[in-house]
Amino acid sequence: MEKRSHQLREQIRVFIRKLGLIERSGMECCGVTLSQCHAIVEVGRKGSLSVNDLAELLNLGKSTVSKTVDKLVSGGLLVRDPDKNDRRYVVLKLTEQGQKFYDSIDEQMENYFSTVFHAISKEKRNQVLESLSLLVKALPDFSEGEKEK
Repeated sequence: MEKRSHQLREQIRVFIRKLGLIERSGMECCGVTLSQCHAIVEVGRKGSLSVNDLAELLNLGKSTVSKTVDKLVSGGLLVRDPDKNDRRYVVLKLTEQGQKFYDSIDEQMENYFSTVFHAISKEKRNQVLESLSLLVKALPDFSEGEKEK
């Protein structure tokens, strides 16, 4: 049993390394960090998010996400939009430039993972998706704040 868990660990390590290389190579041309890219993608997918909601989605602390958001706002990719009913509540939205960036990244990743998916035999594709789903469910969900305790 221990040998199998070691195999899992090694496969995940290689998987993460390969995904990290893909993400970094895609970001080098775009002038944003990987964390900034993840923030843009999450806001783009949801349409608007609070900093707290974004921190939860990214499994990061609010202060870390706030710094990332500050850079994206100053870079013209995000705006902070106060709620009309409660001005203390602020949501993050993509600017026009941010939306173009999101659309570009989304298309690149969709094309890349379509290529990867089609490199897997048709007979194994559902098995891969089911296995990844099981793996994601088995992993504990830690936020940055919980890790620091």
